[in-house]
Amino acid sequence: MSLKVALSPLTGAAVDGVIAELVADKVASRVFAKDFTLWGKEAEDESSKRLGWVTSAIDSQALVPGILALRAEFAAKGVNRFVLCGMGGSSLAPEVITGTAGVELVVLDSTDPAQVGAALAGDIHRTAVVVSSKSGSTVETDSQKRVFEHAFTAAGIDKTDRIVIVTDPGSPMEAAAKADGYRIFNADPTVGGRYSALTAFGLVPSGLAGADIQGLLNGAAAASELLSSDAETNPGLVLGAVLARTASTEGFRDKVGIVGDGSPIVGFGDWAEQLIAESTGKIGRGVLPVVLNTSSPEVANRPTDLVIARLVADASSAHEDEVSISGSLGAQFLLWEVATVVASRLIGINPFDQPDVESAKIAARGMLEQRAEIEAPRFVSEGVEVRTKNLSIPDVDTLGQALRALFAELEADGYVSVQAYLDRTALPQAAELREQIARVTGRPTTFGWAPRFLHSTGQYHKGGPRQGVFLQITSSGETDLDVPGRDFSFGELIASQAAGDASVLAALGRPVLTLTLQDAVAGLNAIKNAIG
Repeated sequence: MSLKVALSPLTGAAVDGVIAELVADKVASRVFAKDFTLWGKEAEDESSKRLGWVTSAIDSQALVPGILALRAEFAAKGVNRFVLCGMGGSSLAPEVITGTAGVELVVLDSTDPAQVGAALAGDIHRTAVVVSSKSGSTVETDSQKRVFEHAFTAAGIDKTDRIVIVTDPGSPMEAAAKADGYRIFNADPTVGGRYSALTAFGLVPSGLAGADIQGLLNGAAAASELLSSDAETNPGLVLGAVLARTASTEGFRDKVGIVGDGSPIVGFGDWAEQLIAESTGKIGRGVLPVVLNTSSPEVANRPTDLVIARLVADASSAHEDEVSISGSLGAQFLLWEVATVVASRLIGINPFDQPDVESAKIAARGMLEQRAEIEAPRFVSEGVEVRTKNLSIPDVDTLGQALRALFAELEADGYVSVQAYLDRTALPQAAELREQIARVTGRPTTFGWAPRFLHSTGQYHKGGPRQGVFLQITSSGETDLDVPGRDFSFGELIASQAAGDASVLAALGRPVLTLTLQDAVAGLNAIKNAIG
């Protein structure tokens, strides 16, 4: 499938304004030559260490035989159920790759005790686990690893025979894994997590699950020549210009809606969302990605600051103020990575750092260590506890009033962020709130499953333009699960992550409404009815 990007008159006009400059500056060929000076002097230290992704399609070829051999070894032992423990870029790319290939992979990217318990509940005797972390210090992934180690040992299974480690060379996780005797696949340390789809982080779990990883790499390699060309027809330059410079008479468009419309790729928007948000959302600037479907309110009634990027089977043309994109999955991974760094150059930011991600982690650790008494709710309505930060609701005593108070804080260029600290496998209906809120507010609305979004779009919410209003949905469910070898449970961990992030957002001047469900299904229905 050839890689294509088609423009409408509006998006074409935006590209016309900057494409000649990008070509004259040889931006495309310099990206593929790993020129770390493209994003300014202040970015050089970080960018000099983070450009390995441009050759991942070639560099990762050496991984394929080992991954396929391990898959065959597992199959010979009757091991055919694979669980991935990872967060952010470590989990989102494998989920897209396996979803598109139609093969099963259990993605555990949560600290919700019910979701962790569900992953554990599968047949442990035919299960193998991939634990993915660049640094090896991610608390979520460490906790998930511990619980599976305990489960394998309890079942009389050698944990080192069933757990595979994917990490950077020299990381704390690699040192511990070597000491314990685990099999290790090293990723490229010159590739950041959100650009790691074509490295060991994307390939190991996907290949073990049965996806065609050789074909994936071939598709990306075939697109490299086109994407490295200094030509006005280069899809990476064109899409990058759309992301960074789409404008209309109403002003600058700093939000992009990603819509799957006939593309054979499954779930691509979630991966692109974390790539764009974490790369561009900093120093008060950025492009807000919003994952939509063809019937979403933002598509039918277009906010003036939103442009639509439509993933289609064949991008021969584009509607209205849109851009259409088609191509194989490997080619699309590389295309959007190139487009994101091109957009970052035009916006004037470093696409490879994430200065605001750590703030939520620090706050969560503080909450966990202090074990502070849970703040009393402002009120409880229909089994939903209502708490606020930086949002005044003195005379409010219903869910509907609380939600309207939050939405009233929306500015003309604002957006709503819904953050669901829930079991996404058991409560997928929570995502339906996104459509409903977008319809009621008339503003772009993002939806993130927590805590995984903290490792991706969380950077934009804290480092990007101060436009967001935030709705947290948490649960006080009866299910909990201890983290082996730690003095906290998964329930305590996810609660601390929600409270920590709310504190950071509020400290940045943003309003946060936290709704805690005493009963998850009934509580979600109550919120849905309250939105109206």
